[in-house]
Amino acid sequence: MVLFVISGILFNTVVYKMNKHLTMNHIVQTWSFTMIFLFVFDIYVDGKWHGYWYFSKEIDWHNLLVYLCLIPPVNVIFLNWFPFKGARLTKFYYSVLWLIFLLSYEILALSPRPWGYFHYGWWHLFYSILLDPVLLMILLVHHEWVCKIEKSSFKKI
Repeated sequence: MVLFVISGILFNTVVYKMNKHLTMNHIVQTWSFTMIFLFVFDIYVDGKWHGYWYFSKEIDWHNLLVYLCLIPPVNVIFLNWFPFKGARLTKFYYSVLWLIFLLSYEILALSPRPWGYFHYGWWHLFYSILLDPVLLMILLVHHEWVCKIEKSSFKKI
């Protein structure tokens, strides 16, 4: 729980103080997309199949804090500093560094209480190693789609 509180404050502060490249529309779109994606994914993996859970096995209001205040700002930070105009190798290295960060954070979140708040059922770190790159790619595709929609809507004006 301590890690959750510190992380929530830190990640949200970084989003609001250090955003340099994303418009408010990009932030809102990313935040909303992340929450919806998490709700749908966690309905099955957390709620139905008990693969992992936050805080306790039951579905409770504490989980909303994860969906609203913890994971969305991490995705916004990822996109804010992503080297969209960089070489493919630069993009690859950036993504690998983020994967290391995400997996390290997951390991820390698995710490016993009062520090940690994340628990495994049948889920293993190996699944996150396989799934996190896919999730980051989905996030990047979503962001590019939002940018494309913005550009096409400005052309019509």
